Amino acid sequence: MFLFLDFKNTYNYAIFMLEKILYLDSINPIEFYGVNDSKLNIINRHFPKLKIIARGNEIKVLGDDAEILSFENKFDQLKEFLNKFNSFSENKLEKLLSNYSQELKSSENQNIITHNTSGRAIMPKTVTQQKMVEAYTKNDLIVAVGPAGSGKTYISIALAVRALKNKEVRKIIISRPAVEAEEHLGFLPGDLKEKLDPYLQPIYDALNDMLPSKKLADLIEDGVIQIAPLAFMRGRTLDNAFVILDEAQNATSNQMKMFLTRMGENAKFIVTGDLTQIDLPNKQNSGLYRAIKILRDVEGISIVEYNKDDISRHKLVKQIVEAYEKENQEKENKIL
Repeated sequence: MFLFLDFKNTYNYAIFMLEKILYLDSINPIEFYGVNDSKLNIINRHFPKLKIIARGNEIKVLGDDAEILSFENKFDQLKEFLNKFNSFSENKLEKLLSNYSQELKSSENQNIITHNTSGRAIMPKTVTQQKMVEAYTKNDLIVAVGPAGSGKTYISIALAVRALKNKEVRKIIISRPAVEAEEHLGFLPGDLKEKLDPYLQPIYDALNDMLPSKKLADLIEDGVIQIAPLAFMRGRTLDNAFVILDEAQNATSNQMKMFLTRMGENAKFIVTGDLTQIDLPNKQNSGLYRAIKILRDVEGISIVEYNKDDISRHKLVKQIVEAYEKENQEKENKIL
């Protein structure tokens, strides 16, 4: 806080004013200021006694102490809202400036997990997705299995992002078996990151949908969000973390046991996979298949089973899954 004088020569007196500089941190300035400063103008109207100058992620506020303090409190509330919900409309901003607590409460619908970067609510679309969200509140380990497109991974990442935003955990760790089961990456060109990225791209896609790109990049750079192949989990103890193992059907039994025993204090684990897409030479060696059999009745672990009715991609995906299921059933009947 700085003190300076604004001299008014015409009236031969001096007005004492204070100056405070505030920062948006990782928030996108355009989201805060609005197009052509439309949102900043709304904020200005709510604080007519202050002079507010915005440049990039820096906001300079000039005025008396009480007014600046009031603005700073509201500024922190708006940042908190954006960190949680990623966006607010001009209409929502007006309401937040008038009554923050009430608007925050109305935005926290119990069925909403988090919000995407456009401010759209992410919530369960099917009964099974809702079951998974409810299971998360009661269990530290969830195993979610089912067909492609049923939302297993997306819901898992949404729960992880919410936990991070609510400071329930300190970091998010997302892993996949990198190449089929044994993670042989040597034949691929490029450095390690270039070898791994194609296998981890679906994870990046989901995170990019839920977190602004700059904020996501900062979280990854700071190690708050880690995306790594399953082999890199060995030897770690994961405390205060939300950990997701995706495509777990391609983890061997040894890899699955290794992963599950990484769980530390205040940790949440979610394992997702599709037992119809096992790439292992011997499908019975799938660590996911064995884990479901072994862990089904263990207290604190929830097994959530998706089916073709949960598929939320293009309507043809459901029909494709049904066609493959029909063919597999016909093959099994012939064998019998």
